[in-house]
Amino acid sequence: MKKIFILLLLCSSTAFVSAQQDAQFSQNMFNKLANNPGFAGSNQAISVTGLFRSQWTGFEGAPKTTNISAHLPVSGLNGGLGLSIISDEIAQFENTSVSFSYAYRTQLGAGQIGLGVNLGLIQSGLDGTLLNPASGGDNAIPNESITGSAMDLGFGVYYNTQDVYFGLSTTHVNNPSIDRSDNTSYDLAQHYFLITGLYHELNSNLSLNPSIYLKSDGTTSQLDINTNIIYNDKLWGGLSYRLDEGLVILTGAEIIEDLKMGLAYDIVFSNINKNSVEVMLGYNFKIKTENQLKKYKNPRFL
Repeated sequence: MKKIFILLLLCSSTAFVSAQQDAQFSQNMFNKLANNPGFAGSNQAISVTGLFRSQWTGFEGAPKTTNISAHLPVSGLNGGLGLSIISDEIAQFENTSVSFSYAYRTQLGAGQIGLGVNLGLIQSGLDGTLLNPASGGDNAIPNESITGSAMDLGFGVYYNTQDVYFGLSTTHVNNPSIDRSDNTSYDLAQHYFLITGLYHELNSNLSLNPSIYLKSDGTTSQLDINTNIIYNDKLWGGLSYRLDEGLVILTGAEIIEDLKMGLAYDIVFSNINKNSVEVMLGYNFKIKTENQLKKYKNPRFL
């Protein structure tokens, strides 16, 4: 599996530009459920994660994104259930999505695989009262709040052993079109995600956790190459390189048992000259499950 990971890393290292329709996160290794329902129930715990991202801090109207997700294994369903809520604000626009996930989980070789589906609702809104056009009288510019919503569908597969993980997923499979109250529409393109990583023990105290994250809408793509050094499974720090965009400084710690906090600081190379900050909190409520995977040992850090 480590050889497969290295091959994927090399094959993915080509020229990419950003795809920005779906929300962007730098700590993608901690919020896999946001775009892969196959991850639901993989931790053998009730896992709750929250991320808040302030992009291009200090830039007027810059994106602000919040993601809250939770998932747990359910033995009676032979898998896991999950919930993900994402709120994405950009200037006068706000998009909110709520999705419910189910993953069928089973043993596969040295690990387990989850085949997942999610169904959700996306709402898009524009506060026209905050717009300040250079001249009035343009009927294409709303002067009131407009909203619209649409159903959304996604699929994903997620496989992990104790030391390696791999996920492939797609969102907006139904290509939803959001019809707004002012008779305009907002179309969402289908997106594709690939995430893979490994946990390699360097010695009794230090471990290496490289990973890659690829997001694409079939036209444009974004690639993150991440590496974290982990001390005693409780403290980590590292770097992420976002191709053609910038560098991300990663750090975090297990504050108390099962409660993790992570920080990411994006250094943007473009002419925007505004960096980004992201905060992550994650907690695992340990539970005992009686199912066919009860002897499986979960990843130590992933």
